[in-house]
Amino acid sequence: MSQLETGFTNVQALDPSIIVDLRYATTDNFTHQVIYNFTTAIARTGTAKKLAKANSLLRAQGYRLKIWDAYRPVAAQSRLYDVYPDPSFVAKPNPNFSHQKGVTVDVTLCDAAGKEVDMQTEFDDFTVAAHRDFDRTPLQEKNYQILNQAMQAAGFFGYENEWWDYRDAQMDDYPPATADPNDYQITEHA
Repeated sequence: MSQLETGFTNVQALDPSIIVDLRYATTDNFTHQVIYNFTTAIARTGTAKKLAKANSLLRAQGYRLKIWDAYRPVAAQSRLYDVYPDPSFVAKPNPNFSHQKGVTVDVTLCDAAGKEVDMQTEFDDFTVAAHRDFDRTPLQEKNYQILNQAMQAAGFFGYENEWWDYRDAQMDDYPPATADPNDYQITEHA
C-alpha cells in the first residue's frame, strides 16, 4: 500500500456532501462528556476514498452518509474505556486497532436533505438491539440494507455487535499512525 494511501485525509475534502456529526466532540454521547477536542472527521486516505465511494453510491439512491465517529486518538479511546470497560462495545486502548488507526467509522444513513432515517437503535446503544442480526421493522431493514450494501460495495465490513460500525476490509494493511484532526480542517478562501 502506498504512503499516499496510508496518510490521513479529511473525509469532507473528498466529498463535502458527507455529513459529519462527531458525537464525542459533544456531550451528546453515552458518556455525556466531551471526549475529544476536534470536529473534523479524518480517516486513512484509502479508507476516506472508500467512504466517498459509499456516499456516491448512496447519493445515486437519494441518500447520504452521516459520520458519528472516525479516527479516534488513543487518549480518547482510553477515556471511553474508562467510562465503559466492556470490550464487546468499547475496545481497549491500542494504537493498532480500529478507530485508533483511522480505518473504522461509525455511520448512519440520511435522506438527501440530511435527516437521519429510521434505524434499529440510536448510536452507541450497548444492547443486543444494536447487533446486526437483531430483528428490524420492515422500514428499518430496508434502510439498513441500503446502508450496508453501499458500505460493503465500497470495501467495508460491519462489526457484528454494532450496526453503525464499519471497518475497512484492508484495515490490517495499515500500520498504526497518529494525527491531530485539527490539522485537517478545511478553510474557506475569500
